[in-house]
Amino acid sequence: MKVKVLGPGCAKCKQLYVEAEKAVAAAGVEAELEKVEKIDEIMAHGVMMTPALVVDGEVKCAGRVAKPAEIATWLATAAARKG
Repeated sequence: MKVKVLGPGCAKCKQLYVEAEKAVAAAGVEAELEKVEKIDEIMAHGVMMTPALVVDGEVKCAGRVAKPAEIATWLATAAARKG
């Protein structure tokens, strides 16, 4: 699965990346974690506020730092769909 953290590199964007790393480890799923900082790539996802988290092309949150438990739930759901 692909997990993207969208943001220009601000403190909240960096924090979301750290939280996403924790969630991937906690969920025990295989995921490719990517940081997207280019504005045109961020806009391509329809995101107007950063940071944002995208799981397999679906925006899960924008404008806030999600907690690792919340992210792990999204990852587990995405993994079950692929199942």
